[in-house]
Amino acid sequence: MTTAQENGTEAATHGVKLSAEAATKAKALLDQEGRDDMHLRIAVQPGGCAGLRYQLFFDERTLDGDLFRDYDGLKVAVDRMSAPYVDGAVIDFVDTIEKQGFTIDNPNAGGSCACGDSFH
Repeated sequence: MTTAQENGTEAATHGVKLSAEAATKAKALLDQEGRDDMHLRIAVQPGGCAGLRYQLFFDERTLDGDLFRDYDGLKVAVDRMSAPYVDGAVIDFVDTIEKQGFTIDNPNAGGSCACGDSFH
């Protein structure tokens, strides 16, 4: 966990990185919905065939202990419990014939299931 200067005070931030493509796509989705009051949240929850499952969604809530990072106007939130699991992870957006959607490359994952939705 690192800190960033925010209005002269120290603000806690997370170590998730968002590619330019992912930031552009997420902003476009929010613009399409006409929402400027939401942020992108990445969370880790128990579940899936490998033990832990990613959740990536737009959220208007701010949870106690949330860690934020700004990407050209797009806020990305990670709750304190999920932060250690996704520290150093890179979120990208791919749009190819074989695959379309957000991907997460997580150096903390020891392995994942075949579907790619869960990890351990």
